[in-house]
Amino acid sequence: MYKLALATLAAIAPFALLHPAHAQKPSPVSSVRLYVFDCGHLKSGNPQPLLDRGITVTDMSVAAYLIVNPRGTLLWDSGVIPDELIKPGGTTEARATVTKTLNSQLAEIGYQPSDITYLALSHNHYDHSANGNEFAASTWLVQRKERDFMFPQKPPEKENPNNARFAALKNSKTVILDGDYDVFGDGSVIIVSTPGHTPGHQSLLVNLAKTGPVLLSGDLYHYPSERTLKDFTPFANLGDPQTEAASKAKVEALLKEKKAELWIQHDIIQFAKLKKSPAFYE
Repeated sequence: MYKLALATLAAIAPFALLHPAHAQKPSPVSSVRLYVFDCGHLKSGNPQPLLDRGITVTDMSVAAYLIVNPRGTLLWDSGVIPDELIKPGGTTEARATVTKTLNSQLAEIGYQPSDITYLALSHNHYDHSANGNEFAASTWLVQRKERDFMFPQKPPEKENPNNARFAALKNSKTVILDGDYDVFGDGSVIIVSTPGHTPGHQSLLVNLAKTGPVLLSGDLYHYPSERTLKDFTPFANLGDPQTEAASKAKVEALLKEKKAELWIQHDIIQFAKLKKSPAFYE
């Protein structure tokens, strides 16, 4: 009987890591908190051009973030593989590998999708929007050009299958943006319009009382070398390089003005140094 019990516990342990019981409901906060979630990593599909420019670490981190404000919550980005496809021990899909579900990381700190006031995706690409459908009941904050790109009036003849992972957002309560936006109306969390990588790409400025201002890049940058190397824009074929260059200039000026720290979401080296949820920045 004892051996059977041990075997049963061993069998269910991996599932508990993926689907833990919800922690006690968190107490209201008095200042802004920023939680960092580990949503896996991506192997570079074509590392040689990066290696040629001196980038020796070409793998990329995948992250999501929860910002908790006294006035509500904001989930920024939603991972690369839908939670429902992640198995105990991890799941690999194409170039992405994920070992923890987004919902399990939320649950660990007492939140579930219904607790998320706002959802904002930096952009529509699959490695940022995989769990979009999970948060369709939240208010979606999206740039007008991005939503039009995601849900065109005339759908393409060949639909990207990954688009089904955010399809439910089409009917979500939505705030359409045409530029920068103060999420909670108190200056603590600002969506920064940074088009170029996609038509309505956006970044996020989070003003933290103790840590100081932090700017989450989305895919405005993928590697820190992009800030210093001339004429170097990975994945330029995906968007509009000239518009992206203007967005980078805007963000560099903002970083200088606010004395903010730039968190490049795909910078796997920087990401490894960040404290992960349930710890938080404030």
